[in-house]
Amino acid sequence: MWRSRDVISARDFTRADLEELFETAKYMEKYAKSRLDVLRGKIMAVAFFEPSTRTRLSFEVAMKRLGGDVVGFWGAEGTSVEKGETLADTIKMLDAYSNIIVIRHRYEGAAKLAAEVAESPVVNGGDGAFNHPTQAMLDIYTMWREFGRVDGLNIGLLGDLRHARTVNSLLEALANFNVRVYLISPEYLRPRAETIDYVRSRGLKLSFHTNVEEVIGELDVMYVVRIQKERFIDPLEYEKVKGSYRVAPDMLRNAKKSLIVLHPLPRVDEIDPRVDATPHAKYFKQAALGVPLRMALIYLILS
Repeated sequence: MWRSRDVISARDFTRADLEELFETAKYMEKYAKSRLDVLRGKIMAVAFFEPSTRTRLSFEVAMKRLGGDVVGFWGAEGTSVEKGETLADTIKMLDAYSNIIVIRHRYEGAAKLAAEVAESPVVNGGDGAFNHPTQAMLDIYTMWREFGRVDGLNIGLLGDLRHARTVNSLLEALANFNVRVYLISPEYLRPRAETIDYVRSRGLKLSFHTNVEEVIGELDVMYVVRIQKERFIDPLEYEKVKGSYRVAPDMLRNAKKSLIVLHPLPRVDEIDPRVDATPHAKYFKQAALGVPLRMALIYLILS
């Protein structure tokens, strides 16, 4: 199901696909800080036209743990893109040098274009404000590891749900499971209508809220995203909503003891650092699981 497959959108993957990925990732956890030489001689090209820490590094570490090598760039500086080379031409060259390409780009559709141009599999490491499929896979994998299941969970998404590509992909991936999702944000920052219509058509149960306090006691998972300042066209609109929500220890007093707080990171001020010391905080573990999850993804595609 996975061999030589492009990973462009969360919509392209079934529950069976995700469950196979999760089982493989669980096996890969034992090698997340060692080495499993199953892809010796394979090369992964990374084309990151946009800043990244966790996504880029976890992909690179994952490939090296599997015994493969990594080439590529992180920002257009120093590449032929600065000279005016098109995205398609850049991808064609990386395709000639590698067995798999991971791309991050500020524009929606960049990963799809790359997949159309390249013969090698292309993995979307985030493009525009709409798609970040491997982050969604990681988010759900973290829930699966923490609870031993995904079905039956009450999941709250808190913050800028309109501009966060992680939220869009997460909702699309969650449509494969029997969960209830609480969308907690100012009305202006609710997810796009296109995404809501799609996941509702798939049977995902949704409710809209502006006050996190009124639903905190029902949640098993609180997934927090920052206000995406760089996605706002109008700075005044950003000023209206920045700091709308801040998760602090006093907010969690009414939460279930088993509640987990997740965040794709980086965080700014939306989670009080004091939350780090509570048993609810799982966002750093979530980031760490990015290595075995992406090891499993690369392995399934290339093996």
